[in-house]
Amino acid sequence: MPERFHLLFVCTGNICRSPAAEIMARHLLVGGLGGREAQRFEIASAGVNAVVGEMMHPDTRDELSPWGLDGIVAGRFRARQLRSAMVRRADLVLGASVRHRSAVVEREPAGLRTTFALREFAALADAVDERMLPPEDPVKRAHELVDQARRRRGLVPLDPEDLAVPDPIGRPQEAHRAAVHLVTDAVYRIVQKIVPHR
Repeated sequence: MPERFHLLFVCTGNICRSPAAEIMARHLLVGGLGGREAQRFEIASAGVNAVVGEMMHPDTRDELSPWGLDGIVAGRFRARQLRSAMVRRADLVLGASVRHRSAVVEREPAGLRTTFALREFAALADAVDERMLPPEDPVKRAHELVDQARRRRGLVPLDPEDLAVPDPIGRPQEAHRAAVHLVTDAVYRIVQKIVPHR
């Protein structure tokens, strides 16, 4: 039986959207599962054209302050370039947009089965009946959620306009706030499906 689950978030520069998703997913999993169980989830992020080594964009980082995540956690972050090996290792790859989903699969075709746009996967996860998921083990639930979402591709009506998290780079603070809001909403919905209902 699977003991771990590897989740990779992808955007362009890996300094706004994907690190926000990485940090928020880790935070929500710890909150929902406790620290020990949450350690079974390896969560990372990368960029298709990363600003390698850079810290998280300060405007996006500031939007994590309501959760107390703008300090130590975000401060440790450094941007990474997406590599094929990352995709092969991941059980689920979530891009900030459909364009990122395509870029991941072009780089590593083996990722086709496990790569989605973030908001696309959240919508597919919403459509998965809770009874289809194992009742207790969160890692098993995560693996089954990916399988169930893949089976629903093309069957759940999705507006392509609603699948992207717009890039806030070069835009005002409100754009960073909107991006973090969309990321948080999608990640929350996904984590809610992974965490067993007590």
